[in-house]
Amino acid sequence: MLRWLIAILILANGLAFAAIGGVFGPTPSSGTRETQHLNRQTHPERLVVKAIRPSESADVPTVGGPVTVPSVQASTLTQ
Repeated sequence: MLRWLIAILILANGLAFAAIGGVFGPTPSSGTRETQHLNRQTHPERLVVKAIRPSESADVPTVGGPVTVPSVQASTLTQ
């Protein structure tokens, strides 16, 4: 019984390898190209780095300042 299982698995692996290699024809992903995706790519030469002001950021810590207590409310769990 185990010999048949191993033989079937080897056959399935061989068929998968042949399918990936293109023996049964081209894969669906090798069809026509969609050029609109290339047009939508981000071009790094067009990006501009802009410094942010402290008023524009809420999560920038103040170095050397006092630590504020977070506003978290807790309650006991009921069973």
